[in-house]
Amino acid sequence: MRRLPFEYAVRNLGRSRLRLVLSVLGALLVCLLVLTAGAFVRGMDKSLRDSGLPENAIILGAGSEESIERSEITEEAVGVAMAGLEGIRTRADAAYSSPEVHVQLPVKTRAEQTHAPQVLVRGITPGAFLVHPAVQVTDGRPPEPGETAVMVGGTAHTRMGVPETDLAVGRSLFIDGREWRIVGRFAAPGTVMDSEVWTEMRMLKQATKRETISCLIVTLDQTVTEFADVMVFTKTRPDLELTALRESDYYGQLAAFFAPIRIVAWATAGLIGLGGLLGGLNTMFAAFASRVRELGTLRALGFRRRSLALSMMQESLLAAAAGAILACGLGLALLDGVAVRFSLGTLRLSVDAPAVLYALCAGLLLGLVGALPPAWKCLRLGIPEALKSA
Repeated sequence: MRRLPFEYAVRNLGRSRLRLVLSVLGALLVCLLVLTAGAFVRGMDKSLRDSGLPENAIILGAGSEESIERSEITEEAVGVAMAGLEGIRTRADAAYSSPEVHVQLPVKTRAEQTHAPQVLVRGITPGAFLVHPAVQVTDGRPPEPGETAVMVGGTAHTRMGVPETDLAVGRSLFIDGREWRIVGRFAAPGTVMDSEVWTEMRMLKQATKRETISCLIVTLDQTVTEFADVMVFTKTRPDLELTALRESDYYGQLAAFFAPIRIVAWATAGLIGLGGLLGGLNTMFAAFASRVRELGTLRALGFRRRSLALSMMQESLLAAAAGAILACGLGLALLDGVAVRFSLGTLRLSVDAPAVLYALCAGLLLGLVGALPPAWKCLRLGIPEALKSA
């Protein structure tokens, strides 16, 4: 089978600069949308996966395995658990244990502000920085016992929809109508904790008028004990009404819970991509319809339909690939690491290798599918009809 040279397809791309620009721009927009959806899904998965450590065990109230915020355990139960569990990691006689209170509260930056977004406020003790090594204090200090003060995460301003300067050290937050001074900032990149507000545990209990805590998180020395030992302890003490989960399993369950959001993101990208495909088909129909006589002449010279269809697909694929590459470049420059809000707090878009691969595949598919219907319409005519075409 005689084939048209590849240079023929390249030269044809430049015959109409407007058509070339429209084809590349259409592919760019579709691929950029697919890349954004992929970055969102990858960012959500990474955020939830990186928030939990497999060596951490969460001890919480029985029946509250799906939500720490609904969990309630007494401080007496925490004391019994700490005394009964063996193999908790230690450093300089400090146990890797963190009793915590998790509660969603309305948080605002001004007392007169009418809208106050719900933010996860976490009551902590110094042990929280041992069991959550991803958290690093970047400015100021943690709140001290008896102090009406908070420290805020690096993307808390995105969660609240306010400028980052409003959450600078020395400013104030109003939590459930009470003023709290910001004494520190922390960063936990790639985790849901990065959008939280942390305060001293007993002050949060006092502010929320609760007597129980949400959970106890401990880091296990896996050379001494296994997670199964923690489960055995909770089962042998039914009077405490406790259960246990690996921290990584807990956030894995949350990732499964948010699967419909991922489906909606892909469905939205797919529907808009379909619109882009239909627009691309119109562009390709208009481009090839004006070349029916040229294609008929090539067939009269001995080139078969398959050779011409292959050349037309090469044109379409080149334009779509150019748009896909430009979309990936823009995504890496403008989207990677951008914080966006979702129900658990914030996540950072992740333009990583899989997300880029999704966009490139979408571009190639767009180029391939976009060329086939116009090629069929233009090449189905006989040679005499094609040569007489206007």
